Amino acid sequence: MTPPQRRRRQPLPQPPPSPPPLPKDSKEGAEGEGKNPERLYIITGADGERAPVDLVTLVVARAEPPSSATPEQTAVLRMCAAPLSVAEISAYLGLPFSVVTVLLTEMLAAELVQARAPIVRQQLPDRSLLEAVMHGLQRL
Repeated sequence: MTPPQRRRRQPLPQPPPSPPPLPKDSKEGAEGEGKNPERLYIITGADGERAPVDLVTLVVARAEPPSSATPEQTAVLRMCAAPLSVAEISAYLGLPFSVVTVLLTEMLAAELVQARAPIVRQQLPDRSLLEAVMHGLQRL
């Protein structure tokens, strides 16, 4: 019986070299989260005022998108037929939280959307409920 013949592997073709990293003063940086900073400035406008909203503030559309609405405003109005948090809107649009707050400020001023605080549950559960759960677990 003869031993099996081994074949020599051919070297794999080398991928093309990657482009050099961009310098820190380039248009793509951590501040713009990989997006063009000029585009974010156009979305937010020159004033950049912000409404007092946080990540868990719920936003609900109050009107249909007007013909003068920007594409981002139209997207927010269509998404917010049911209540959505500002964090979800930011994630769905792929925009930073700060840009979304400026966008929502303009929409709140135009009364296109309504912002409301999230539903807060009781701080501490009822003691009798906790005791009933504890006794139920002890019986197991």
